[in-house]
Amino acid sequence: MAENKILIVAFQFPPMSGSSGLLRATKFCRYLPEAGWTVTVLTAHQRAYDQVNEEQLGLLPKDLRVIRAFALDATRHLSIRGRYLRAMALPDRWASWLIGAIPAGLREIRKSNTDIIFSTFPIATAVWAGLALHRLTGKPWVVDFRDSMTEEHYPRDPLTWRLWRWLERRAVKHASLLIFTAPSAVKMYRERYPELAAEKCLLLPNGYDEEDFAKSRSSTVRNENGPLRLLHSGLVYPEERDPRPFFQAVARLQRDGKVSKQGLRIDFRAPGFEKQYEEQLRNLNIEGLVRILPRIPYRQALEEYADCDAFLLMQAQNCDHQIPAKAYEYLRMSKPILGLTTESGDTGALLRQCGGATIVDLADEEAIYKQLPRFVEEVRSGRHAVPSREAADRYSRRSLAHELARHLDFLKGQSRQTEARSTKS
Repeated sequence: MAENKILIVAFQFPPMSGSSGLLRATKFCRYLPEAGWTVTVLTAHQRAYDQVNEEQLGLLPKDLRVIRAFALDATRHLSIRGRYLRAMALPDRWASWLIGAIPAGLREIRKSNTDIIFSTFPIATAVWAGLALHRLTGKPWVVDFRDSMTEEHYPRDPLTWRLWRWLERRAVKHASLLIFTAPSAVKMYRERYPELAAEKCLLLPNGYDEEDFAKSRSSTVRNENGPLRLLHSGLVYPEERDPRPFFQAVARLQRDGKVSKQGLRIDFRAPGFEKQYEEQLRNLNIEGLVRILPRIPYRQALEEYADCDAFLLMQAQNCDHQIPAKAYEYLRMSKPILGLTTESGDTGALLRQCGGATIVDLADEEAIYKQLPRFVEEVRSGRHAVPSREAADRYSRRSLAHELARHLDFLKGQSRQTEARSTKS
């Protein structure tokens, strides 16, 4: 049987640090070979990354071929006294990656006779590189949008929005398959592009890797004498996950004597925007109750999951069609979840499906004020339900990669049939 070969174009990739998004491409690299696909990754030189952690390289299969093409960050490498030409940062700060990625990708496709080109968002330059390689080679192109690439007011900058929407339209027109992580994102794109056929859209959620959890400690028994620990792990965006209503509710609860740092500890691990959030906590006088913690390596983060008593998940109404990647890891841990999100969105739907969550609107300070003490008491007494392991098992990274492989097999078969017809004619 002929070997199947895929070129994954991914900017977010080890040893980059600071984004859980890189795990998606990393896990495809680990599990697609089990389904008969040889993976090569086209990524950026690590100088382009804001943060690097060499330990992240341990996530990669030892025999994985990785091409690190020339790339610069316009804000750090191409600026003089903080200023740089706008064109150098379109469609994003790493537009220079195209200079290295396109020729490097072409060489690899021709040398290895690659079957499929696979671009993964959220870095727009990766989509542009995939488009260019597809147009130059004619190889089938898969675009892993994950969430929506553009919204009505996102990106906020008008010029960036126009360019991203142009790339999005090209992807819808030229890609053989578009991949999304949430049902509402598929619905949004089919409404935005009526010509987009249902069979061209694949719903492939994020997930968790059982192998990662097997290497970490299992859930610990909580210390009855210490404070109950509520953990949020990862980025907290000021708009998409605005924590201010939550902070304000916690401050009111502390003033009213309903929570205290002796009985409750709320930890935000590596939320980003640390100075902004630390100032908010100081102003509300809850910095002893709510803590901002520094970034730690991924495997240590999983160890921390075992030490907490419950998880905090946040997603605002303007992201109802998205699901935070960490949600699946939370579900795998089978601990109670306080889901600060809407009942109507995809995140709320996932939590209801798997169980074990109390759902409260992130923007509703009054509802948080009422529900947080109840949630804490139910967790402390062991009365709060936990997510179903059977439901969480559906989101194994291995099974999701194998599902992707089945679609890649189909695309390769279609491509071979088209080539055969062209040869005959």
